[in-house]
Amino acid sequence: MQPRVIIPNSEWDRRLSEVNVSREDLNRLVMDYLVIEGYKAAAEEFGKEANLSPPVHLDSIESRMNIREAVQRGDVEEAIEKVNDLNPEILDTNPGLYFHLQQQRLIEHIRNGRVNEALIFAQNELAPRGEENPEFLAELERTMALLAFDTTNPATPSNIVELMTQAQRQRTAGELNAAILESMSQGREPKLLGLVRLLCWGESMLEKRADFPHADLGSGLNGVPAANQPK
Repeated sequence: MQPRVIIPNSEWDRRLSEVNVSREDLNRLVMDYLVIEGYKAAAEEFGKEANLSPPVHLDSIESRMNIREAVQRGDVEEAIEKVNDLNPEILDTNPGLYFHLQQQRLIEHIRNGRVNEALIFAQNELAPRGEENPEFLAELERTMALLAFDTTNPATPSNIVELMTQAQRQRTAGELNAAILESMSQGREPKLLGLVRLLCWGESMLEKRADFPHADLGSGLNGVPAANQPK
């Protein structure tokens, strides 16, 4: 078994300093993050400071955020109307996404006690799609179970309770947001997140062979306490 390698701070910093990353590349990473996460004002200001044009028209950011926020507050019908105004092909070419939006509409009917409307909506809009797709049918059955269970009861299955949470709205909003981005030839998530995952993977691989200063993504500082870091 090979002995573990100890990489002191000074050596680690020296190696990092030898990695050349252009400011232009960093600026593009920042702009990509601001655009995809929907920070229109920040993207506009950063573009001026960095002399960098956004990859999309900034007004499209505001439209996309309005759509996402509509789903997050439970107004799915408004979100669907806005998506169709933006680009009707998004829902036409994404049957899974369209089903999940209709499923969310059903959940909102149930949340607001509109039982009759929920039953009619499920029969007219979701049941036909469930007959064509077993996965859709399973999701429909899970959603209809909300009518039979008390979601405040601890004994209710968690996979049913979660449908009534804000996290469920956010998942649906995130799926819709990703589809809109894809229709604009944008990434489904910021490139920065991919780089962070790559960093975490690289550290986990290196940990098997060496002791080294870890990146603390929360503070931007080395995560190993100074007293425990190799000198």
